[in-house]
Amino acid sequence: MSEPQKVADRPVAASPATNSVDGFFKISERGSTFAREVRGGFATFFTMAYILVLNPIILGSAKDKFGHQLDSVQLVTATALVAAVMTIIMGVGGNLPLALAAGLGLNAVVAFQIAPLMSWDDAMGLVVLEGVVICVLVVTGLREAIMHAIPAPLKAAIGVGIGLFIAFIGFVDAGFVSRIPDAAHSTVPVQLGATGSLSGWPVLVFCLGVLLTIGLLARKVKGAILISIVTMTLLALIINSVADVKSWGLTTPAWPDKIAATPDFGLIGHFSLFGAFSETTVITVVLLIFTLILSDFFDTMGTVVGITAEAGLLDEEGKVPNLGRVLLIDGAAAVAGGASSSSSATSFIESAAGVGEGARTGFANLITGGLFACALFLTPVLTIVPMQAAAPALVAVGFLMMTQVKQIDWDKYEIAIPAFLTIAVMPFTYSITNGIGAGFVAYVLIKSVLGKAKEVHWLLWGTTALFLIYFAIDPIEQLLGTK
Repeated sequence: MSEPQKVADRPVAASPATNSVDGFFKISERGSTFAREVRGGFATFFTMAYILVLNPIILGSAKDKFGHQLDSVQLVTATALVAAVMTIIMGVGGNLPLALAAGLGLNAVVAFQIAPLMSWDDAMGLVVLEGVVICVLVVTGLREAIMHAIPAPLKAAIGVGIGLFIAFIGFVDAGFVSRIPDAAHSTVPVQLGATGSLSGWPVLVFCLGVLLTIGLLARKVKGAILISIVTMTLLALIINSVADVKSWGLTTPAWPDKIAATPDFGLIGHFSLFGAFSETTVITVVLLIFTLILSDFFDTMGTVVGITAEAGLLDEEGKVPNLGRVLLIDGAAAVAGGASSSSSATSFIESAAGVGEGARTGFANLITGGLFACALFLTPVLTIVPMQAAAPALVAVGFLMMTQVKQIDWDKYEIAIPAFLTIAVMPFTYSITNGIGAGFVAYVLIKSVLGKAKEVHWLLWGTTALFLIYFAIDPIEQLLGTK
């Protein structure tokens, strides 16, 4: 976050707690207020509410080995339930403004890589096992130790990379940037708009939202991000009612026919813990679990570090407060996701929108989690916010997280090169895990080349070895005959 905003949003001296809730969440101590926490909770929900639409689409569109598909209505309920419960638990137990929901990327692995090899119950059982293994790593202290072993400049690079990644997500999801169809035979992977130029009402809403957001931020208006989301949603509702808009994407800004919908909990508890071992080889099962663990492990690590750093909550040694509890809750979220058939739940980088709105404590999670709980019954109303209205928040937060780049010594190549690769690979490969892996491999390599191998923590050596396996998983599978 920029220095002027730090001054505006974070008092130099912490104020005394005004009541027991303030004291429990350390709201005043962290230089926040109830109003900021509430605004942050709303902002986070609106920027990640798309998961209520997208997760059912991804999981519901796939078939398992026996041709079965998951019910989309039940998936919406399961997705909202896990997001509500685990986000609130993170707020109370971890006291960080870090919301959780079904992880994108992880759900695609489950839907298109795991489910075709077994039944849905077996696939979700592997997700539960993945979460259990992660919890074991937390309890043994290994997961926390790895996070502490990362050099501070690399942690800053992770935050910057996430900033660029989340801004890119905003541009793509809003339709401001799009992938050039393969049929074009172009060497340029992305372009402006859908055809090389901006067109259509939805993109206009996004552009106006970006301008409004940055204008409000520059003016240091309280609630800038949330004001922008609400204003652009209202504008989108008006436009959609008077103009002929072909498509808004996943969410159409239109008043629903009904306000409430009855939740269907039919998928809860439908998983088989060890059924996968009877459907495919043990090696295949182990590799699938390994893929899930590695993606979940480092996506969470990057998100937790990036969000906490942006909120100014890292201690003098660059450590995350309550890290052990935070990681354990995140691991439990993976178990909950598998047990509910909504796929592995994990920390959401969109939480940065809430931090950008001023959230500094887990109280914001009570708001976000409460809205997800309401979504169990009020999904038609709470999902009218189109991505074009929410995406400007991601662009603005990307800028705020980018300011951490000044913490990196760019004259020191042994850290600058790994930092650069971390920052660049995240948005270019659309993956936090890939960016962290590239940075780790480069860091260990350069330290070794310079004769400074002893300066590398042994945990980084081990983690880098795992990343090498992760990047080479395809030829490894071919050699083992599992592909």
